[in-house]
Amino acid sequence: MASARYDEGSIRVLKGLEPVKERPGMYTRTSDPGHIIAEAIDNCVDEALAGYARKIEVTLHADGSIGVADDGRGIPVGPHPEEKVPVVELVFTRLHAGGKFNKRDGQAYSFAGGLHGVGVSVTNALSQQLDVEVLREGARWQIGFADGDVVKKLKKVGDAGRETGTRLRIWPNPRYFDQPKVPVDELERLLRSKAAFLPSVTVTLTVERAGGKTESRTWRYRGGIEEYLNELLAGAPTLTPVFVGEKYAPKPGENDSFAEGEGAAWAITWLEDGASIRESYVNLIPTAGGGTHDSGLREGVFNAVKNFIDLHNLLPKGVKLQPDDVFGRACYVLSARVLDPQFQGQTKERLSSRDAVRLVSTMVRDPSDLWLNEHVDYGRAIAELAIRQAQQRMRSAQSRVEKKKGSGVAVLPGKLTDCESTDPQENEVFLVEGDSAGGSAKQGRDKNLQAILPLRGKVLNSWEQERDRLYANNEIHDIAVAIGVDPHDLDAADGVLDNLRYGKVAIMADADVDGAHIQVLLLTLFLRHFPKLVERGHVYIAKPPLYRIDVPAAGKRLARKIYALDDAELAATEDKLRKEGVRDAAWQVQRFKGLGEMSAEQLWETTMNPATRRLLPVAMTRAEVAETLRVFTMLMGKGEAASRRAWMERHGNEVEADV
Repeated sequence: MASARYDEGSIRVLKGLEPVKERPGMYTRTSDPGHIIAEAIDNCVDEALAGYARKIEVTLHADGSIGVADDGRGIPVGPHPEEKVPVVELVFTRLHAGGKFNKRDGQAYSFAGGLHGVGVSVTNALSQQLDVEVLREGARWQIGFADGDVVKKLKKVGDAGRETGTRLRIWPNPRYFDQPKVPVDELERLLRSKAAFLPSVTVTLTVERAGGKTESRTWRYRGGIEEYLNELLAGAPTLTPVFVGEKYAPKPGENDSFAEGEGAAWAITWLEDGASIRESYVNLIPTAGGGTHDSGLREGVFNAVKNFIDLHNLLPKGVKLQPDDVFGRACYVLSARVLDPQFQGQTKERLSSRDAVRLVSTMVRDPSDLWLNEHVDYGRAIAELAIRQAQQRMRSAQSRVEKKKGSGVAVLPGKLTDCESTDPQENEVFLVEGDSAGGSAKQGRDKNLQAILPLRGKVLNSWEQERDRLYANNEIHDIAVAIGVDPHDLDAADGVLDNLRYGKVAIMADADVDGAHIQVLLLTLFLRHFPKLVERGHVYIAKPPLYRIDVPAAGKRLARKIYALDDAELAATEDKLRKEGVRDAAWQVQRFKGLGEMSAEQLWETTMNPATRRLLPVAMTRAEVAETLRVFTMLMGKGEAASRRAWMERHGNEVEADV
């Protein structure tokens, strides 16, 4: 069959909003238009956060369109100094354009909901019609769009008097969504939560019904997030009254760790029984998937409760507390304020900013200590609940597993630094390349849950190794004994994993070619001789960063360290720094030669901390394991040189070399 034509004319360059129209799922949720409306609402919220808007109004019109309005400053309508087109047009037609990128020169938005730079440009791209009215500086302006393109140029249509603000009317394009209507219940929850964090702002939702009838709901929580959490609890009996607090970083010089204004507000209580209620936000963007700010709240409160328990000598002998013991019955609402939030994906449902753990934990810890010691009875109630949870967890773990110790069973390897917990479901073991990195990992780990097994040199290629000869290799022997599983076939009974000592077996090697080789050799071992570990999802690959970028202080932003996983992430980070206005020569880039170059603190922060690490699961179905075994036979088999050569000739152009 003749090959399809592939020449210079085959390459298509997507311009403007075309990438959004081609791949809408990369930029928004496509089940319904709710997220693109939320992007428009977030612009109103950012005006309120900045102190300029007092009203936010959303209208579901009978014709299927949605109106979103605020009484903020109004989007600028004058020509952009560089692009020479009206700014309001740029905002709706260009990706990566907006006031939130400019952290200098007046601080248009010091704190805003994310800096992916898509926002209402995605709303416009996925709408069949979008009309904009701006009230600014005494004038009323209008501009119209259709399918992302300008169809009515910006025009002054009258006087606005003293009114200011921005009003949108959006007709989502049904071709991009599974169902064309915005879920009203979801929209109500979103608007209600916005009002809870903006006590001085009135939020209104109006729904037009058939026959010209309208229904309106207005929210204004003068009691803030305490009132909001109590409403969510709906009268459920709580162990303590709601503990409300907030704390933000002061001006530079008073606190050198965080930018001025960064911090958190929270409301938290505990239930004896029933489902926990937990909501978190970053710059008022809801984070349904949680993230690093949730981890910071958890860490700060846990440390405060643990300190209270130690101070009052409440912990029974032999009981060891874990964060889940304290947080398992907690209900909370958290609002973090982060200068430059980083999210996983464009829908911003999970915060991934590494510094947010330390930020929120730092802000929460001292107020929590103070509250517990001012309310000793409530502190004791929380402590007793946590201790009961810990005792129940330990009894459950003891009934599931008993560590192999004493005569008649395998003795754990001497170089294994084991964890304290006996619960295999939560325990982790890191197979670390090199003794130097192993030493840093031992110092930086969570000793309660994380074990370290250093490996010396490269593991044997065990693809064609006889099973009864495996234990002749010291490294393989130590791995098998440490994890508590004997070598087996894919068809082995499920009971082969009964003595598994760690729920996660993580390969941690350098982020270079040699490290990749070690990963392949260990994956070969697990696939060939421990396939049930892979099939059941117990094997992981730790992803340490290859680069560290040291960025100096500038304006409100303090000096910081950013880690990049690879060359592509480094390039993206540098591009982002340029957009922030940082000079090219201002930052310094360090390339890690290996894990051994990292301090214990760096290794924990970047590679081992569950809140900030990137841990890649190696999980496959039985059919996928069988197919992978076939490919590995070609790649690792001693008699497959010809097949490997043919494969490399076919796929050699796909390889990225690291030399």
